[in-house]
Amino acid sequence: MSAELERYEQRFRRAGLPLFIEDFSPTHDIFTRAAPLLVLVFLAEMFGATSLDWHWWQNLLAALGGLVALVAGFGLLNRFRGRPFWSLPTRFGIPELAVFVLLPALLPVVTQEQVRQFFGVALGNLLLVGVVYVVVGYGLIATIVWGLRQLARELANSVASFIRALPLLLVFSLVLFMTADMWQVFTGMPASFIVFSVVAFTALSTLFLLIRLPREVDAIERDAGAGPRLRPIQRFNVSISLVIRQWMQVLVVSAGVGVFFVAFGMLAISAHVYGQWGVTPGAWSYHLTLLNHPIVLSASLIKVAVGIANFTGLYYSIALLTDSTYRVEFLDNISTELRDIFTARAEYLELRSGGVSDQST
Repeated sequence: MSAELERYEQRFRRAGLPLFIEDFSPTHDIFTRAAPLLVLVFLAEMFGATSLDWHWWQNLLAALGGLVALVAGFGLLNRFRGRPFWSLPTRFGIPELAVFVLLPALLPVVTQEQVRQFFGVALGNLLLVGVVYVVVGYGLIATIVWGLRQLARELANSVASFIRALPLLLVFSLVLFMTADMWQVFTGMPASFIVFSVVAFTALSTLFLLIRLPREVDAIERDAGAGPRLRPIQRFNVSISLVIRQWMQVLVVSAGVGVFFVAFGMLAISAHVYGQWGVTPGAWSYHLTLLNHPIVLSASLIKVAVGIANFTGLYYSIALLTDSTYRVEFLDNISTELRDIFTARAEYLELRSGGVSDQST
C-alpha cells in the first residue's frame, strides 16, 4: 500500500505539484530535501570568521575555529532535540532554521565585532531559506524539468502559434520598428533600463496570469469531476506551474521576434538611415557586407529589437488567455494533463483513506 502511495506522490512531484501530497510538511518535505545545500552553505560560512587584514595563518585558524563553532553549535542542538551529536536532522523545524540563520552570522561579531555583517549574513541566510521554501515547496524545479523534457513539443507549438500570429504581430511590430521615434527612444536608454523594462513587463504579464489562471483551473477541475475540490494552496500550486509553462512559450515567441528584427534591421537599416534618423550605432557596431550590400550590426539595433520583442511578448502572453485561438491551443494539452492528474489525485486520496481505515480497524 505504501509503495503505491509513493508512486502517486512521485508523480505529483514530477508534475511540479508537490502540494497535492497530503500531509505535505515544510519540515519533512521541503527543508529536508534541501538539506545538502543548507549544510554546504552553513559550513562554507565558517569563512565569516576571517578578515582580509589578517595573515594567512590567522585566517586559517579563524576559519577552523569558525568551523568548530558551527559544528559544535549544531551538535548541541541535536543533543537538545534528542538526536545523536553528529546526525543530520530528519526534520528542519524553527530551532534548526534559527541556528542556520543566526549562528554563522555571529562569527564576524565574535572575531571582528562587525555588527553590520551580522545583519547581512542573517538576512542572506533568511533569504536563502525563503527561496528554498518557494522553489522546493511549489515544485518549481520539477516544473522546469518537465518543461525541458517537453521542450521539443512546446517549441513546435510555440513556433506554430508564432507563425499563425505572425501577420498581426508584424503589423503591430513593423510599424513600431520602422519609426525614428522608436529608435531614438530605445537608443537613448541605458542598457540597465532595457533590462528593467523586460523585468517590469514580465512581472505585469505574470500578474495578469495569476489573476486569470485560477478561473481556468476551476474550469478544468469541474470538467475533470474527480475527487474533492482543491484547497486554495493547491490551486495556487497549479497556477504557478501553468505560469512557468506559459513563460516557456512566451520566451520562444519573444526570442523569435527579437532574432527576426535583428536580421531585418541589419538588412533594412543602413548607416545612412542611422544618420537621417539622428541615432548613433551605440556603444559598439560591426560593419559587414552581404551580397555587396553593406549591413550594420549595432548596440542600438539590439536595444530596439529587444524592446520590440518585449512588447510582443507582453501582447502574446495576454492573448494566450484572452484570444480564443491561442487560448485553446495553450490550454488544450495542459487541460488533458491536469485532468489526468486530478483523476490520479482522487485515486490517491481514496487509497489513503482506505489505508487509514484499515489501520484504525
